[in-house]
This record gives sequence, C-alpha cells and structure tokens, in this order.
Amino acid sequence: MSTQTSELLAAAAPRTVDVVRGVSDDQLDLPTPCSDYLVRDLLNHLFQVVVNFQDLAEKRQVEWAEKPDHLGDGWRDRFEVETGRLIVAWSDPSTLEGVSPGMGMPQSVIGGMALLDLTVHGWDLAVATGQPYHPAPEAVAELHALVEQLGPTARKMGVFADPLPTPTPTPELAPDLTHLLTQTGRTPTWPQTP
Repeated sequence: MSTQTSELLAAAAPRTVDVVRGVSDDQLDLPTPCSDYLVRDLLNHLFQVVVNFQDLAEKRQVEWAEKPDHLGDGWRDRFEVETGRLIVAWSDPSTLEGVSPGMGMPQSVIGGMALLDLTVHGWDLAVATGQPYHPAPEAVAELHALVEQLGPTARKMGVFADPLPTPTPTPELAPDLTHLLTQTGRTPTWPQTP
C-alpha cells in the first residue's frame, strides 16, 4: 500500500463506525449481502476483525474459531473504541515489516485486510440496514490491488464469491466502490438481483 495503513484506517473507520452506530436493535436479524450472516453475525465478525487485527499488528497469533458475542451493553461505543485501538496498533511503521507468524502473509497485506474488512463490511451493514455509506475514496483506491492479489486464494477459501460483471455506475455508487464490490462477489444493487 502506498499510503500508511494507519492513515487509511483512520480515513475509513469513522464511516463504518457511523454505520454501526446507526444499526438499531430491531435490525439485528435482517439479512446482509454476506449470505451466511445476519446483521448481528456481521457485527460480531467485524468486532472480531478490529480486535484480532490489533494483535496481528503486533505479530501475535489470534484465534478465529471462537465466535464471542460482542453485542452486550454499550456495544456501539465499544466498537468505536476498538476501532480506534486498531488504528493506533497499525500506526508504527514496523508493523508492516516481515511476515505474520499466524497468517503466513506479509504484514503489509495483513494491514490491508483489516482495511478491506472495515470498508466492505461497512457497505454490507449500511445496505442491510438502509443507511447511506460513502467509504473513504483513498481507501477504496488502495484496495483494488489488494483484492486482485488476494482474489484467487480468497475465492478458494470461500471468503470472496466469484467476481461479478461491474454494472453501470449510478449516482448512489461511485465507480471505484462498484468495482471493488463486484470483485469481492457482491451485487452493488443488493438486494436486487444482478
């Protein structure tokens, strides 16, 4: 990534934090563009991402198999706090050096994965709950190369669906975001059919 990971996370995070704050309790059982996840599941996954990627910044191994429920009292505030900690965790340039011992990939890719989850799942939650979402343009621009790099492996592992044809951009969806979504197998017009 040509821009420091923490700067990109700092640009992207407030937009996703706003979406998370806008999720009402009666929306927790709604479907999302991630077919395996309801809103509550996706929120818990995003919590796990922002917590685990703090440890990954320090080159510590993390546990993905455990699926704790993060949606107790004050979860919206806690999400904002943990996201702030994520930004700080990646602010030291040394976090981008070497290979992640737990993930087996370059640390720079790991930092990019945190940004990808924060950005794309911000969109997932926004469309699932009827909220506007305008990701940080600088984050979206940086993520195209990462998605292209990770795509084949991510598709084999079921993290991304097959890429979809990129539809004609609309005023609601910037071309860069539309392309990013389709490359991760998302339908930008969700829940409509492509």
